[in-house]
Amino acid sequence: MDAVPSPPGRRPLTTRGRAWARALAGWLARRRVSPNAISVASIGFAALAGGGFLAWPQSGGWGRPALLTAVAGAIQLRLLCNMLDGMVAVEGGLRSPTGDLYNEVPDRISDSIILVALGYGLAGMPLAEALGWAAALLAMLTAYIRALGAGLGLPGCFHGPMAKPHRMALLTVACLAAAVLPAGAFWILWGALAAITLGAVVTSARRLGAIAAHLRAGRA
Repeated sequence: MDAVPSPPGRRPLTTRGRAWARALAGWLARRRVSPNAISVASIGFAALAGGGFLAWPQSGGWGRPALLTAVAGAIQLRLLCNMLDGMVAVEGGLRSPTGDLYNEVPDRISDSIILVALGYGLAGMPLAEALGWAAALLAMLTAYIRALGAGLGLPGCFHGPMAKPHRMALLTVACLAAAVLPAGAFWILWGALAAITLGAVVTSARRLGAIAAHLRAGRA
């Protein structure tokens, strides 16, 4: 499968050009695996991550670090699905008329499952449940602003600091750190959730600023 330039509006990912990613996407494409099915599979991995976030506080001994490590893995598999669905659709030539829906809707569901579940898993920490819901809503807001920008003719409004890959990367690192440092696990994960919430506010503001600048430039 030859690498092709990312079309306008497609999130730029360095990993997409890696040999292993292209080989895996090519393998899926040759077996006619539907990109839409890959997108839906991402919800399954998000559900596993969410279940792990809900279960780990009730586990003991090696259960906690094992669950947190599994959550980190599930989050990365969710991201892998998010990358492969587009690669199989575009580079693999398996686009479908409903592909844009499957590319977006499962992402919003997955974000909400993971972030809300983390908030409830941290019950007892300051404002944990509220932070989980706020993070989920703000994650959806960042995606809405990106889609709004695309509708107004602004290509690739993927500004951070808490775009989807950044949110999931932070949660992955936080899970692994909490697994290694169990005494501080609750605060590590709470801090990651708070950072995602605040970062999503900044991300939304930056994206709105980019859209406003684009509109002003078009009228100049």
